[in-house]
Amino acid sequence: MYYINRKWPVLVTGATGYVAGWLIKRLLESGVTVHATVRDLRDQDKLKPLNRVASTAPGTLRYFQANLFDDGSYAEAMQGCRVVFHTASPFRLQARDPQSELIAPAVQGTHNVLNQATLTPSVQRVVLTSSCAAIYGDNADLLDLEHGMVTEEVWNHSSSPEHNPYAYSKTEAEKEAWRIAEAQQQWTLVVINPSLVMGPAVNPDITSESFHIIRQMGDGSMRVGVPNWGIGVVDVRDVAEAHLSAGYTTHARGRYIISGCNTTLLEMARQLLPKYGKHYPLPKRVLPKFLVWLFGPLINPGITRKTITQNVGYAWKGNNTKSIGELELKYRPLSVTMNDFFAQLVETGKLER
Repeated sequence: MYYINRKWPVLVTGATGYVAGWLIKRLLESGVTVHATVRDLRDQDKLKPLNRVASTAPGTLRYFQANLFDDGSYAEAMQGCRVVFHTASPFRLQARDPQSELIAPAVQGTHNVLNQATLTPSVQRVVLTSSCAAIYGDNADLLDLEHGMVTEEVWNHSSSPEHNPYAYSKTEAEKEAWRIAEAQQQWTLVVINPSLVMGPAVNPDITSESFHIIRQMGDGSMRVGVPNWGIGVVDVRDVAEAHLSAGYTTHARGRYIISGCNTTLLEMARQLLPKYGKHYPLPKRVLPKFLVWLFGPLINPGITRKTITQNVGYAWKGNNTKSIGELELKYRPLSVTMNDFFAQLVETGKLER
């Protein structure tokens, strides 16, 4: 079990993000002083959920303004920190200009934060939030892998700025992180590679692709059915726990696939049927692949026909044994993740009966 040293402050970048919210909550509840960076300190509405957590927790929350593109922007926030959690990175599947909206912020942000870590003598450990998207690009890629399963040794070679730009941005950002880490000897790098992150948020008004997916399951957008799309899913609270363990487990090294289950879109929706099936138009069947190929890009311009061809009809399998063995993770069941997530949307008025 890891031991949290409360003496030293820690830095969490992208503090108002989905994963960062739960990570900061756990750190504050553990009595840690958290240096939280945000893009704009004047946007107080975004800070209210974290302030509520901090008001009852034994830890201390301090805000700093920083920008992923500005070299030296994280210097003040990182001062005195022993652990740096770099979670800040855009997550969206649709981008008009992938280079400026996804790739540059991910790579340049990682470069600036990790370079600053090397310039800050107190830093001993950097935990980077990467993604399983840096490991594989399309489900069809798994056919070339041993046992058809992704492991920490695998890298995404099929994505590009034109095809799966988000996955490409995560791959390039993580490669940049390892390049910087291997050029110095002051701190160790641990990388967290989650599959699709689902579950309730500390800030219920947050925008994330995960929220779009579950909202569409309940608002009728997927009423006619869903593609037969294999996917890995992990609870956002387990991802936060993985970061915490990665930050404070002395022997933690390298990459960790963080994924609770190998599932499908239909199986995710099925978890909601017992409690919500009567009152919400949840999807109950799989759509034929040719229909998805024909109409999918018209309904969702972010999904191309190449993406549909390379993913629909293929299973997804991820090996999470390293995270269970070394980080001692205990994953929540899919039913808990999906029902807690859906309940939050209902309770906060994001979904109506």
